[in-house]
Amino acid sequence: MNWTISIKPLSNQNKHSGKLKTKLAATHARSFHTVADTNEGASTDATAVATAVSAEPTRKASSTATFLQTARKVLDAEAQAVASLKSNLDDQFSDACQRLLDCSGRVVVTGVGKSGHIANKIAATLASTGTPAFFVHPAEASHGDLGMITKEDVVIAMSYGGESDELKTILPVIKRLKVPLIALTGQPTSSLAKAADAVLNVSVSQEACSLGLVPTNSTTATLAMGDALAVAVLEARGFSADEFARTHPGGKLGKKLLLKVKDIMVCDNTLPTVISGTLLKDSLFSMSAGQLGFLAVVDQHSKLLGVFSDGDLRRALDHNTDITTTCIDDVMTTGGYAVNEEQLAADALLIMEQRRIYALPVLDNHNRVCGALNMHTLLHAGIV
Repeated sequence: MNWTISIKPLSNQNKHSGKLKTKLAATHARSFHTVADTNEGASTDATAVATAVSAEPTRKASSTATFLQTARKVLDAEAQAVASLKSNLDDQFSDACQRLLDCSGRVVVTGVGKSGHIANKIAATLASTGTPAFFVHPAEASHGDLGMITKEDVVIAMSYGGESDELKTILPVIKRLKVPLIALTGQPTSSLAKAADAVLNVSVSQEACSLGLVPTNSTTATLAMGDALAVAVLEARGFSADEFARTHPGGKLGKKLLLKVKDIMVCDNTLPTVISGTLLKDSLFSMSAGQLGFLAVVDQHSKLLGVFSDGDLRRALDHNTDITTTCIDDVMTTGGYAVNEEQLAADALLIMEQRRIYALPVLDNHNRVCGALNMHTLLHAGIV
């Protein structure tokens, strides 16, 4: 099929613009120009062209049931991949753990692609559980970041195939430094595995996707093996909850493990306390001023004698108690519950929940009332 292009001359009045339009028109026409193959007598079939243009992947119709079925299949496949790792564990895993425990420097974790994302997470897990660690991208390492690795360090390299060019480039340098190398790979005979001092086999039979190509089972298996390594080391170190809290001070868990009662208690002039013998009428003014919903009744030395809460007030009114003549000692709850200022704020929350009370007086180490807190205090501090 031949196309003929006809270009009419433009007037001299718009000469330069005409040349530009002529050039654009010719270019546009050439993009649709089809030349017949005279040697073979072939011609362009308009129907074939239309078919080629419309030959896009057909999107399959899906339903909620299909989505859920696929999700369950993927979860089952990944769970099976993780479970199969137990049979891969051997003395090499123990050797890797011991090398991490003996490390006097830092653990350098590296990997590229999806393995790189997993490596980054494992570095963070190690660092937060007592093993100083950081991630280095192998491509950046070959452009200067290798200087971060010292002879006192241990390197963990992750590559499922074990043949990543970026990793293979830096392996000789790591070996020259005589730095212990731990490999997490699905190919125990790969270049990475051969260079490693300890190899953790994370091989899986197949990926979870229908194509068998997308890193799914393999990345999950690598992540699980890395977590197993980190947890085994933290338990060997005797890593405690308090140490974990010190590396997580900003989170809710860190606050529960670190924040003490004395850090959040009310201890200013609004502290709701009255001396034993005070009339109920006067005590109510102190209770309202404290805005915590209770009073701590103390002796002359600030020792706790009892507490008076909103519930005690309601019971007193139910019995037609005269607030102008009744002493606070006659309507308070003798003794009552209290918390020490050195206890964790989470302990105060536990007492409130177990005893179904809303507020607590705070005592110092001499059993003197030094503060108070209620559920709002704990909520504001992020403990609840």
